[in-house]
Amino acid sequence: MSTSTTASVSTHILDTSLGRPAEGVAVQLSARQGRSAHYGQGGVWQALGGGATDTDGRCKGLPALPEGTTHVRLDFAVEPYFEKFTKKQADAQQDAPANRDSGPAVFFPEVAITFAVVPGEHYHVPLLLNPFGYSVYRGS
Repeated sequence: MSTSTTASVSTHILDTSLGRPAEGVAVQLSARQGRSAHYGQGGVWQALGGGATDTDGRCKGLPALPEGTTHVRLDFAVEPYFEKFTKKQADAQQDAPANRDSGPAVFFPEVAITFAVVPGEHYHVPLLLNPFGYSVYRGS
């Protein structure tokens, strides 16, 4: 929960290829202090903790941000989720034609979202995910 001196963060993931929440995706929350977004000038990232998305695609219980946080990063480990999805899909479609190319089964193995925060605000950052793309926005 945010206070007048801190911000707070929540997130969830929707798998748009299936039209349902993405369960079991590991999420890591990190924070840093300093206004510059340039490498080496914005402070050091501090890993705060995380968890995994539940059946509703929500990662509950993300840790509080330290006082003075100016930038936040959410790291989503999506490769294991899609590997599981790809295996289920392959089992269900044994006689279907092969994939359109011979590239990796997972195009984006991880998604890192970095955003600026101000004290006293809550930031809900949903991730809309599919095997070949993603989108993110500030929710409510």
